Amino acid sequence: MSADSATMPALRKTALHAVHREMGAKMVDFNGWDMPVEYPCSGGIIAEHNAVRTGVGIFDVSHMGDIRLAGPQALAAVQHISMNDASRLAVGQAQYSALLYPQGTFVDDVVVHRLGEQEYLLVINAGTREKDYDWVRENTRQFDCRVENLSDEYTQIAIQGPKAVNLLQEITDADLAAVKFYWVTRGTVSGLSNILIARTGYTGEDGFEIYIPADEVTSVRTWNTILETGKQFGCVACGLGSRNTLRLEARLPLYGHEISDTINVWEAGLERFCKMDKPEFIGRAALEKAKTQGVRRTLVGLEMVERGIARDGYKVQDEGGCEIGYVTSGSFAPFLRKNIALAYVPPEFSAVGSTVKVEIRGQGVKAAVVPTPFYKRPKKA
Repeated sequence: MSADSATMPALRKTALHAVHREMGAKMVDFNGWDMPVEYPCSGGIIAEHNAVRTGVGIFDVSHMGDIRLAGPQALAAVQHISMNDASRLAVGQAQYSALLYPQGTFVDDVVVHRLGEQEYLLVINAGTREKDYDWVRENTRQFDCRVENLSDEYTQIAIQGPKAVNLLQEITDADLAAVKFYWVTRGTVSGLSNILIARTGYTGEDGFEIYIPADEVTSVRTWNTILETGKQFGCVACGLGSRNTLRLEARLPLYGHEISDTINVWEAGLERFCKMDKPEFIGRAALEKAKTQGVRRTLVGLEMVERGIARDGYKVQDEGGCEIGYVTSGSFAPFLRKNIALAYVPPEFSAVGSTVKVEIRGQGVKAAVVPTPFYKRPKKA
């Protein structure tokens, strides 16, 4: 063992880590967590991706973080630190939002759940857990509410796909038909009482995320029950690889790629979630100023016209070969069977139908600006 490896911190593990190993999952370091990127027993990334698009797949997303705000001024605190309007939430409703720095750039994107009259749960990203919690705690000190880091208390399992509701209904007494998208309920799941069930996800499909006690025995038993019950629906275990390609097809942002502490809300194209008509919130003044000045770059969807895959970080060029931007996320899209990407370019190159080049191994490869999201799930008949 080298001196460097001896001093490196050990990777964090979810309560399901052992079962992933037993299933033969390929594991990777993801933001300091030892996580499954794909399961050969499920057929790999493409098979996992298509299972979620056409049937159902399950993901261990326990590396995500959870922050609870509760108390008389919990709503005022959430309003102060987030860009969406939490006052519009009914008890049992959730919304996509973001925490912003004073300059209007991203601390993180979050899902805000209103669990009670004075109780909110923020679900945050794995790589920003500690930073987010410290930031929330620091910026809510003036409010009469408790801020708790519940990140290690839950094993979070995502059940995603058009047959997710059929699978989950088999093992819960909750009436899932009554739960709309971006709403939550509680019920018994696989014998566990009072489990939080959210109709949310990060795949572009219908689905649920359940929050169960984080002890290993309970977590493994629930995971195995879901997989066994899901056999009749073609359920497979899915890793981070397919989760990434699924969210890319649906144009869902990833922190450190489409959003970051150097990218603002207008550039990221997330203005529909930023309620400038609500009272003061952190970043609002800077966003007002930035809006009047106009953006210098904007996020667009690209589809490769010529052969090649635009990978994260690749340079985007104009027709003459001059660098104008960069790819934030890019991949082969398994369900669409196309090579797609998201990229930041100047506004004058953002019109649908515009052509640009992506530098791949020193060569400019032609791509077209296309509408996003690349994939929209079919509406129910």
